[in-house]
Amino acid sequence: MLSDIEIAQKAKMKHIRDIASSVGIPEEALENYGKYKAKLGDEVKEAASANPDGKLVLVTAINPTPAGEGKTTTTIGLGDAMTRLGKKCVLALREPSLGPVMGVKGGAAGGGYSQVVPMEDINLHFTGDMHAITAANNLLSAMIDNHIHQGNELDIDVTNVVWKRVVDTNDRALRKIVVGMGGKTNGGPREDCYTTTVASELMAILCLASDIDDLKKRLGEIIIGYNRSGRPVKASDLKAEGAMTALLKDAIKPNLVQTLEHTPCLIHGGPFANIAHGCNSIQATRLAMKLGDYAITEAGFGADLGAEKFMDIKCRMAGIHPDAVVIVATVRALKYNGGISKADLKEPNVAALKKGVVNLGKHIENMKSFGAPVVVAVNRFDTDSNEELQTVIEMCGEWGASCALSEVFAKGGEGGIELAEKVINAIEGESASYNPAYDVNDSIKDKINAIVTKIYGGEGVSYSARANRQIGKLEELGLDKKPICMAKTQYSLSDNPSLLGRPEGFTVNVSEIRISNGAGFIVAETGSIMVMPGLPKVPAAVNIDVDEEGRISGLF
Repeated sequence: MLSDIEIAQKAKMKHIRDIASSVGIPEEALENYGKYKAKLGDEVKEAASANPDGKLVLVTAINPTPAGEGKTTTTIGLGDAMTRLGKKCVLALREPSLGPVMGVKGGAAGGGYSQVVPMEDINLHFTGDMHAITAANNLLSAMIDNHIHQGNELDIDVTNVVWKRVVDTNDRALRKIVVGMGGKTNGGPREDCYTTTVASELMAILCLASDIDDLKKRLGEIIIGYNRSGRPVKASDLKAEGAMTALLKDAIKPNLVQTLEHTPCLIHGGPFANIAHGCNSIQATRLAMKLGDYAITEAGFGADLGAEKFMDIKCRMAGIHPDAVVIVATVRALKYNGGISKADLKEPNVAALKKGVVNLGKHIENMKSFGAPVVVAVNRFDTDSNEELQTVIEMCGEWGASCALSEVFAKGGEGGIELAEKVINAIEGESASYNPAYDVNDSIKDKINAIVTKIYGGEGVSYSARANRQIGKLEELGLDKKPICMAKTQYSLSDNPSLLGRPEGFTVNVSEIRISNGAGFIVAETGSIMVMPGLPKVPAAVNIDVDEEGRISGLF
């Protein structure tokens, strides 16, 4: 089989005006970035506002493993299968980050014959959204340090500046730095740190803002640090929100592309789900619902992370909820959760499968608790035995979820017909409700405890002395009545990546609490989670090249 990039490069793409026309968008409403990409401005949203909302499908997965699950691939293939069934379907996905693309995880454009294209553009610079977010973020950083250097009229406590610089690559050397070195003309020395663009509050703001006015308001509400009296200092105090909005005036617009089978796809925003809230923009999701009879979106990593945040953060702010949830799993990954090493996953092992399938069971339980019908998509591999596949199907039935085998990687939309039919049946057969895991007006500790006990299956939560102080400060400032964004390892339901399957009796350890005031949520950092990943010993970047004709190779 050809590599992902070879398949993508052989694709016969339609002009983006034809993709737009298929969902009623006129050519004059497009802001073209070449022949195959376009941004959609407010006039598209306004024209579609009178349309009824299409059905919303959320695609999530079990906890990720080295064996791979194929969540984005399944999402795209499901969309193409819906199109094959004659349904008007629009996808809404996240933008890839250069960190994973150049590191180890890979891109976010799907794989095999279930991809969005132009794949190279989407995985690299795309329409420049990531760069705009990075520039706006670091402009605020520059204005903070310049204000301090120019006399510090706001009396900012230089030991309590909480705003971080960002970069869209994985660079462990930037986790802890000192700025302002080299003498008085270079500013005052202070400790600082970087995080990745996709884990930043600014990325979250872009994804949660309803329009450009809301974007500017949220930017002004960013808390950059505290003065020496302990009161918060906001970006609006520095008069930074106008210039930041100017840098983001195009980035706030959703991007339109297509799948290999020409299903329209909106790709916009790209927050990580282990550190940030892991969902594409509210604007793109709402627009997909207005343009299609079915809107299919995804949430990052396992359902304990991206899907929980989709339900408890994004749905709450956007006033939406999914009509069905698809959970992606593989026999290989379930056997890995049952204790089998990666090298032995191709060998049939029903005993290990039965031991590890409880991870899937917990995610089904969680998603059903939010009020949506659940369909499990088993991403099928040639090494899966019939007995193993039948075991998963039977267990899903016992847990109240329908199950479909998916072969979209090898067959595209044709390989997702069974899945699409079961998703449609689930939507038509059961009315979805919306039951968030906690009341946003509960205390910070009660909200975190609800997530840990209800969603992760833990016994409770412990807090560092620092986290306790930070909680007390937010309560004192009246900033505690916001949703919680858990920063946790993606590999386990717990905060310990080595606890696979469905662990019980564990305690989640919260090391730090911080406010993302512009985004509108509180971040709880747990375990040993890092906000700036590093590159592996052999990063993916070493295998990427460009020939004399400009053709890229090595990009998956």
